Amino acid sequence: MSERLHILAFGAHADDVEIGMAGTIAKLASDGYKIGICDLTFADLSSNGNVTLRKQEANLAAELLGVSYRNSLGLPDRGLYLNDEYISKIADEIRKHRPKIVFAPYFEDRHPDHGNCARLVEEAVFSAGIRKYTTKQCNQPHKVERIYFYMINGYHQPDFTIDITENMDQKLAALRAYKSQFEVTEESVDTPLVNGYIETVEARERMFGKLVGVQFAEGFKTKIPILLKHDLIGE
Repeated sequence: MSERLHILAFGAHADDVEIGMAGTIAKLASDGYKIGICDLTFADLSSNGNVTLRKQEANLAAELLGVSYRNSLGLPDRGLYLNDEYISKIADEIRKHRPKIVFAPYFEDRHPDHGNCARLVEEAVFSAGIRKYTTKQCNQPHKVERIYFYMINGYHQPDFTIDITENMDQKLAALRAYKSQFEVTEESVDTPLVNGYIETVEARERMFGKLVGVQFAEGFKTKIPILLKHDLIGE
């Protein structure tokens, strides 16, 4: 029986989840919540690094954040198109780990894989809850309570934010674990990622923090309004 998770975050490639919500993961993991990350591809078409190195970096980042589970489905990089096979594999992950909340990249992003990942995950979340929907590994239905979307390359007005001021250093450490992606070396190819990308992410989280009166925050999108039960006024 697979470990049940409170949160399962999906990304198209290793480092997507960290860019969008590493601070939130570190914050919740330190509070005792079990967090899982599932990368849809091995990122085998990345301009820098290779599959073996990317996997090592991903595992290190997960360890730094206190992640309980990490997996890659090995779907084709630059081939994340809507089809039954991919939706079924993602639904299996959801059914095996039975998360309360699922995260995926926000649909609007310069990289098509990120938006396609969001669409696949949204389809899988719906299918995983259908009793008669069959998958190869787990046919026990599971209804996710909420699906939220984190930002990777984009800057969008968030629907809600999470204060990560105390966890920003962990986020930066997790991003720096991906040396093949964010550091310039003699072998690296010039890409947007090796040209101050981490600093750009840090600036974005600082801006989101400024919007809500904290030093750093991560912003998220949701299709369904959030219900406040007890914290309307706050402390």
